[in-house]
Amino acid sequence: MKYPRTEERKLSLNARSYLLDAGFIVLQYSGNEDARPYFNRILSGKARGYVSEVNLAEFFYKTAQKKGLDTAELWYRQVRQAGFQIIPPDDAITRDAAIWKVKRSDISLADCFALATLQQFAQVLLTTDSVLSNIKEIRAIHISPL
Repeated sequence: MKYPRTEERKLSLNARSYLLDAGFIVLQYSGNEDARPYFNRILSGKARGYVSEVNLAEFFYKTAQKKGLDTAELWYRQVRQAGFQIIPPDDAITRDAAIWKVKRSDISLADCFALATLQQFAQVLLTTDSVLSNIKEIRAIHISPL
């Protein structure tokens, strides 16, 4: 697990809002103990949790590839009903995602939508992607899925 400096970690654990990428959602289903405090804060209402609709699609298809369509459908419905705010891309998010992609060709388009959604809605990105966690313009917590 990679955390920012101690004071930044404390601020991140006490943030009022988080945006989760697809990989971070998978951590909930794998029982990852390092991710649990963030999910607890969101699910208890102590912090708001956001998910980009694009990242939810990514979560669904990756789960379907690894666990099958039935599991993907079940987990997808559970995430939608768990209290996360699912954010569909609008004009501003789509444009900002495209700008991220122009600036960072090493990042997937789905992750660019996460970054654009983060900019508008949340304080901290929760991610399993080490590339995203190293972007200096954002606050991110990286937890390895291994």
